[in-house]
Amino acid sequence: MRWKDRRRSTNVEDRRGMRMKGAGGLSIGVLLLGLVAMYFGVDPRLVMQVGSQLGGGQATQEKVDYQPSVKEREQAEFVSVVLADTEDVWNQVFRRLGRAYEEPTLVLFSGAVNSACGMASTAVGPFYCPGDHKVYIDLAFYDELQRRFKAPGDLAQAYVIAHEVGHHVQNLLGYTKKVRPGSKGADSTAVRLELQADCLAGIWIQQTERAKKFLEEGDLDEALNAATAIGDDRLQRQATGRVRPDAFTHGTSAQRKRWLHRGIQANSLEECDTFKATTL
Repeated sequence: MRWKDRRRSTNVEDRRGMRMKGAGGLSIGVLLLGLVAMYFGVDPRLVMQVGSQLGGGQATQEKVDYQPSVKEREQAEFVSVVLADTEDVWNQVFRRLGRAYEEPTLVLFSGAVNSACGMASTAVGPFYCPGDHKVYIDLAFYDELQRRFKAPGDLAQAYVIAHEVGHHVQNLLGYTKKVRPGSKGADSTAVRLELQADCLAGIWIQQTERAKKFLEEGDLDEALNAATAIGDDRLQRQATGRVRPDAFTHGTSAQRKRWLHRGIQANSLEECDTFKATTL
């Protein structure tokens, strides 16, 4: 993936020099809940709401002496370039819709973070909070993506950002409101929301390639492999040895790969409307 020496977004908020303090049982509680989210596909917003209650809302942030490594600086630069690419694509798409695109902020954090959706630990993974229109990511997740999920590659990492920005697009277009509280199951609105975000990530890949010719050999396979690696069925099987479709919140590996690929080939946003799809 060709990304160096390109525009970086200014909508990046770096909180890696901040640490959570005084949360009582929050860190352990949210960590355990976050692991559940990682392995079973639980909606991170539910995890954070519970985690915030565990901490009693008493957690504060304190600044620590933090000096990013060379690798961390490069990762932050990479993320800012990917975010800039999403801005270029969605600004253009929204203009065609006769609307203005509100660019989200991307927050870099380490360990734990406080958002409008509540507290979250690194274990929750990257997430989007509709309450403050921000995407949150601990860049340590990229090591997990490569090591635990066997999904290496820069386009795999970019897909993660594009998927979360896809949730922001859904929020602006009103799709997020279609998800019922506590929604889960193979045909649930939660699954439809996640698969649509995968499709929107595919549109980002397609449009960015068309405008900037940024793809290299093997990149698309990296992204499709990442989508496959984090399907509900695969994560459940890895964690417990069995699959529970009634607990799905993100879709199967095959579905996530299929909807990402569909976005890459889509000619319009309507082709990503999972809420109207009869078959996922």
